[in-house]
This record gives sequence, C-alpha cells and structure tokens, in this order.
Amino acid sequence: MKTNTQANHHTTNAINTVVVVGGGIAGWLTAGRIAAKHKAADNKNINVVLIESPTVPAIGVGEGTWPTMRSTLIALGISETDFIRECDASFKQGAKFAKWVDGTENDFYYHPLVLPQGFGKDDLAAYWHTLNRADKSSFSNDVCFQEAICEQHLAPKTIRTPEFSAVANYAYHLDSGKFAVFLQKHCCDKLGVQHIVDDVIAVNSKENNDIASLSTQQHGALHGDLFVDCTGFTSLLLGQHFQVPFKPCDDVLFIDTALAVQVPYENENTAIASHTISTGQEAGWIWDIGLQHRRGVGYVYASKYSSEQQAREVLAQYIGQPLDSHNVRKIPIKSGHRTKFWQNNCVAVGLSAGFLEPLEASALVLVELSAEMISEQLPVTREVMDVVAKRFNETFLYRWDRIIDFLKLHYILSKRTDNAFWTDNRHPDTIPESLQDLMRLWQHRSPADYDFTSNNEVFPAASYQYVLYGMGFKSDYRHLQHQLNNPAFATEQFAKNKHMINQATSSLPTNRELLNKIRQYGLATI
Repeated sequence: MKTNTQANHHTTNAINTVVVVGGGIAGWLTAGRIAAKHKAADNKNINVVLIESPTVPAIGVGEGTWPTMRSTLIALGISETDFIRECDASFKQGAKFAKWVDGTENDFYYHPLVLPQGFGKDDLAAYWHTLNRADKSSFSNDVCFQEAICEQHLAPKTIRTPEFSAVANYAYHLDSGKFAVFLQKHCCDKLGVQHIVDDVIAVNSKENNDIASLSTQQHGALHGDLFVDCTGFTSLLLGQHFQVPFKPCDDVLFIDTALAVQVPYENENTAIASHTISTGQEAGWIWDIGLQHRRGVGYVYASKYSSEQQAREVLAQYIGQPLDSHNVRKIPIKSGHRTKFWQNNCVAVGLSAGFLEPLEASALVLVELSAEMISEQLPVTREVMDVVAKRFNETFLYRWDRIIDFLKLHYILSKRTDNAFWTDNRHPDTIPESLQDLMRLWQHRSPADYDFTSNNEVFPAASYQYVLYGMGFKSDYRHLQHQLNNPAFATEQFAKNKHMINQATSSLPTNRELLNKIRQYGLATI
C-alpha cells in the first residue's frame, strides 16, 4: 500500500494554465478546443495561452479533412457559412484513386464518405461477390450513391440544408493558411485564448523534470501547468527537450518527398471536384484538391525510386503546364511518429507528434482527435496527469499503427509493375504483421466490425471494404454459403441505392453552384 508521501510524489496543484507552443492549425485547434470546453473566456481558473514564433513559417499544405471537422467547428462555435467564406473551403465527399491498380486510363475507384447500403444490418459485400456483380461493376457505385454524385461534381446538400447538415456525408477541402488565421481570430476574440508572438529561447525544468516555464525573447518567463507542443517537425518540447525518440516507418511507407503547387482554374465557371483526386504515378502519387478559387496539387514520391527532376517532369505533365511559372514547394516527409506523445506535463499534437503521407488526410484528423481528447480529459490536478497521459499514449499509439496499416493496404493491392516502387511495396517484408493477418481473414469474408476491437478505430470496416473491392480484391465465400440466406435483402438494397443515385443526381446542385450561393446568401443556422 502506498504511503501518503508516495501518493503525493507529484504536487497536487490544479491545472490552471495551458500553454500551447506553436500556431498553425494544430496549435489553434488545440487551444480552441480546450478554451471552448473549459470556458476560458469566463472561467478565471483556466487560462489558455498560445505562443508562436514570428519567424517560423507554417507548413501549410494540409488541405483535406474528414467529416469530423464538422463536429470540431460546432464545438468551437464556428459558423459553417463564415468558415466556407473565409477559408476558401469547398465540400469533400471522399477520395477518387486513379491509376492505382494497373495504371491504365480507366483505372479508378472511390473511397466515399457514405456507408454502404444496409451496413450493420447484413453484409452487402458478400452478396456483391456471390451475385456475380464483382466482375461487372464498381463496388462503391453498387452499394453507395456518393460515387455518382462525385463523378458529376455535385454538392452534398442544397442551399436549403442547414449548416453542418447533409444529404450525403461530407468533409472539407480548405486553404490551410487562411484556416489558421481564421482560427486565430476566433480563438482570441470569442474563446479567450491569449496570444503571444515571441521566440522560445529556453525550456526550464522542475525537480521532477516537468516543464516549469519557457524563457522567451521578449516576454520573459512563461509559466504553465500543461504544455502542448505544436512546434511542427522541430518538436521543440517533446523531441528536443524530453528527447522522446522518433519511430520511423519508412520500411513500410516509402514516400519521403512532396512537391506542391497551386494551380488557378481556367475560369470562374470551371467545375470544382467534390472529392480528393489521388492519381498513381511511377514512384508515388499526385494529390489534386479543388478549393473555391484554385486547386492544390502535389506529387508525393519516394526519392529512392525517382530523382527530383523526374518528379518535376511528372508533376508538370499532370498539370499540363511548365513548373517555371509556379512556386513549387519542396517538402521533406519523414514518415513515423514519436514513441510516446505525452511525457510529464507536455503533450505533442500535429507534426511534432509525427507525420505520414497525406493519402487519406490523416494529419488533420489526428490533430482533431488529439485536441478533443486533451480537452475532454484535461487533468484537474498534476497528480492525475500521469493517468491521463498513459491513456492518451495508448490510444494514439494504437491509432497511428492502424493508420499505417490502412495506408499500406492501398499499395499491397496494386498490380502495377512499371517501377520497383510498386513491386517493392508488395514485398511481404514491408507489410505489417497486423495487416497480413487481416488479409488472411478477408480471403474468405469481407472486413467487419469485429475485425477492429478498439473503440479508438480511425477507419471503420466499410473503409477497408471500399479499398479492397475497389482495387479488385475478391473474397471467396464458398465456405460461408450457408450464411447468405437473405438475397432478397441484398436485391432490395442494390435497388434502393440505384434509386438514391437517381434522386441525388437529379436534385443536388454542383459544388460550385452551392459554394457561390453560400458566399451570396449563407446557409441557414442550426
């Protein structure tokens, strides 16, 4: 049994001041979630301070989100109309993967944001296989109405649909630089976050190795009870000060470089894609994200398999223009994450915690999930902080591993042979054992919720179905025929989906039409 002295090894001082180090989306989202949840604007017991350097530029290419961003904006008290107007935001309804299977012109599949018809009631994927639809049609188009919406550049709702409500589930594409500025103003004006622009020149420790304060260039010592490291790849607190190791995963995910450009539309009526477009290339893939006034395009590739000059030529060919007239940003990608994310009284969020290639827009969702958990479980006193830290570390180590598995899934199903990049990605030595185990299960049935036992899953079973069957994988149901005893249900769901496609494509406006109306009239508030 612990003595009182042992139990009170850490001081029982209340957590009153949270210091977020670093701005950008990660810093402001985290500061905002904590301030909103704990009413920092009115609560004298909670102070949220964000300090950012005047000289460190933001990375600024994370332009794709998940549907979770809608809940995040609601939690922050942000108007969807204001967000769309101020952040050049557009609607995202999933991802289209082109040239990932065999590299031909007609090679594409979708990972939409709407669940398959009847998901949770019966396994429609099983009937899709056994009714011989797999050889004739697209899985996502057979089980979900969203692919058809995306193919016609349609919006996920109409101007009459209230803020954050949907006809089809959606996320956003956004200008990350404008979003960070928008969040900063909202957090300072509405949520009571204190903003300090200064450079941190030293980290000062307590006897128990907690951070006591930060020495700054202009503002002296900045004291806090909890410090949030949002300093990007620098990882000033968690990486440099606490020396928490970085665990690379470049043996699984080979991408290590990005070339990013901004491409204007041909004219103001050019269609805006309502999905992220990811097009496979010889040594990686190109993202294409449509905002209101421009596209964000970038080639992420593995330098082991392509020179920078080759990559520039591939990117120029994709956008149909020489790169000379564009400001091309070269961004190194170090795939991996810290071995823990919360050490003592410091927790890392965003790039300071880790980074993976932006194939499924996991960067911003990890920021959202981290900010949400910190705000929901903010320790009341220092003595309970280690319990929260332990749970946080377990949760996010699990989430990072599952995201790595899911990203790798896209590569191991490819049949491309035009570059060793693709064939090496399929080598068993590069595939995590956890993913190999799942692939063995799915040889005989489709991904199901029971395959994922944690309540901290990032991707649902439906996401795995969309990628597996979109890329031509076939599950063999010969041994499970006795379970497929409801073909009438399946036929009904396929027919219902076809009806929903007809209904949606005849009633929804285009992405651009809706965005123009929102800029002019705004959406109805909830």
